[in-house]
Amino acid sequence: MICFDETILTKQSQQITEAIVERVESVLVGKQHSVRLALACLYAGGHLLIEDLPGMGKTTLAQALAAAIGLSYTRVQFTSDLLPADIIGVSVYDRNKAAFEFHPGPLFNQLVLADEINRTTPKTQSALLEAMAEGQVSVEGETRQLPQPFYVIATQNPLSQSGTFPLPESQLDRFLMRLRLGYPDPEAERQLLSGSDPRLKLGELSRAITPAQLEAIQTAVNQVKVSDSLVDYLQRLLQFTRSSAEIDYGISPRGGMAVLKSARAWALMEGRDYVIPEDIQAVFAPVCAHRLPVSGGEHMADNFIQQTLNSVDII
Repeated sequence: MICFDETILTKQSQQITEAIVERVESVLVGKQHSVRLALACLYAGGHLLIEDLPGMGKTTLAQALAAAIGLSYTRVQFTSDLLPADIIGVSVYDRNKAAFEFHPGPLFNQLVLADEINRTTPKTQSALLEAMAEGQVSVEGETRQLPQPFYVIATQNPLSQSGTFPLPESQLDRFLMRLRLGYPDPEAERQLLSGSDPRLKLGELSRAITPAQLEAIQTAVNQVKVSDSLVDYLQRLLQFTRSSAEIDYGISPRGGMAVLKSARAWALMEGRDYVIPEDIQAVFAPVCAHRLPVSGGEHMADNFIQQTLNSVDII
């Protein structure tokens, strides 16, 4: 395990990142870029939404991250009959104590995999998203803090599939990033088909960082420097999305702040204490695509994001 003092140095953060990525990639073959984005989302203190077909490794990613980082982990299968109390917890009367005792639900873990979040009703979705935004839940008039760090990885099926309850824009905005893992490249798929199932190694993964060290890195993200010229570049990107005739409205100021924080995390992962344009470009699509009201599906949103990056000059 890599150790460091309270002052997080960029090179140490880079070494820790590479150690975590190496461990996760040993069970999720050929998805290094997606793993790094998921890790940047965690460093930035956000939550992750993964939309993809079944069997692409969404659950494996969550399990491997929890093991490599040392977080308590739980998986909740979201269904149409799931109730808020099923994830938050419930108070049960204890006859011996003559009082109600709270039994915490699966939300009281550091990494929660909300599997198929769009298969449950809006009421249960809202209960989860409230916890994501506030870091706490209210049960019977009492506020209870969730463990820190608190990281939600939610998956959802493509909206074209039946039996789904699409997340509204206001709730999508609670997720810092959205990813799609996609099919593995031919070399990675051949490695999967030729050997044993890499998921069997999940129980062998060692922790590369403690929760306390992760908290220190999350604090260091806020100290990564951003020049005035980089802020100007980001503003031009945001303004391009707002002035385009292709969409009804562009990226909000909160979305812009999400890009900046994610770019800071990406820079730290690359061993720098300052942001460069490539950091903003690396995170712009996963942070912004799900925040755009683009008709025609996710691929149209991705195309618009690429058009934005191509159209706006860095200087």
